Amino acid sequence: MKKTIIIMAGIFLSLLGLNGQNYNIAQRIHLEGDGGWDYLNADDATGMLYVSHGKMVHVVDMKTGKNIATITDVNGVHGIAIALEFNKGFISNGPDSNVTVFNTKDFSVIEKVSVTGKNPDAILYEPFTKTIITWNGRSSNATVIDAKTDKVIQTIALAGKPEAAVSDGKGKVFVNIEDKSEVSMINVKTWKVEQTWSISPGEGPSGLALDNENHRLFSATDKMMVVLDAETGKVITTLTTGGRVDGAGFDPGLKRAYSSCGEGVLTVVQEENPNSFKVLANVPTQAGARTISVSEKTHRIYLPTAEFGPTPEKTADNPRPRPTLKPGTFTVLIVEPVK
Repeated sequence: MKKTIIIMAGIFLSLLGLNGQNYNIAQRIHLEGDGGWDYLNADDATGMLYVSHGKMVHVVDMKTGKNIATITDVNGVHGIAIALEFNKGFISNGPDSNVTVFNTKDFSVIEKVSVTGKNPDAILYEPFTKTIITWNGRSSNATVIDAKTDKVIQTIALAGKPEAAVSDGKGKVFVNIEDKSEVSMINVKTWKVEQTWSISPGEGPSGLALDNENHRLFSATDKMMVVLDAETGKVITTLTTGGRVDGAGFDPGLKRAYSSCGEGVLTVVQEENPNSFKVLANVPTQAGARTISVSEKTHRIYLPTAEFGPTPEKTADNPRPRPTLKPGTFTVLIVEPVK
């Protein structure tokens, strides 16, 4: 009888969506200004959401959804990394090939640091070495900055164009190499690439996430998530996702990986055990919601986007035109499990 009750209760919870298999858009945060966007960072330690947007970074209180500060003079901002123990944030500025250092207490700019490459894109705080690493897309290398002194201490040569990266906090950093369809593992004790693994059949990886407990990497490619063993590089499995993928995230509490897709879908992948994964849901979001940050504390998922207008005609100077952005429509979607 007890077994029957448990089974019936499970079915009931599933129908109500209380088991977390269903997600919805809980909130939309409108932010002023126009222009493109890239990475964002939901920092649970400070309670702040840092959002790249054109030539500014919005600082949003995640409890209230209010924009409490705006950091400006960040030309072509890509990403934001936080070094909480030093009360500092670091912003990668692609066109200027530098990093803006700011104070996380009052959000004032401390200084700008030139990188040893071109177009710093993704940026990462590496806790084992207490450094900031910028991944320089146009020079196939990475710049290592001491987070305490803001001094450049190392340059890492890479096999191709780096995209997103993650750290295991124990001496290893993993980075997607987009144009080679590979993941490289860097030993931060030597700052050398020690392993490089193919993600075939995946191609052109962008987002990267890590289950540090079970040593599983989630490399996001267009319409496919590739799961790798972070110790051996072996491809464990692949899963179908939405299209125009850019970002990836992982929630260790729920054991779920996410792939944010520009076509307007968030793919949710459940880790059933270290060798078994399934697509739990494809959540409708909004066109353009291609980058992602996950709050491990609240299980909320943050996705920036805007509304789009018509696409300009192709020209010699602009052979791949992007759709125009409708002014005043920049928004951060907050997606969460249905309770």
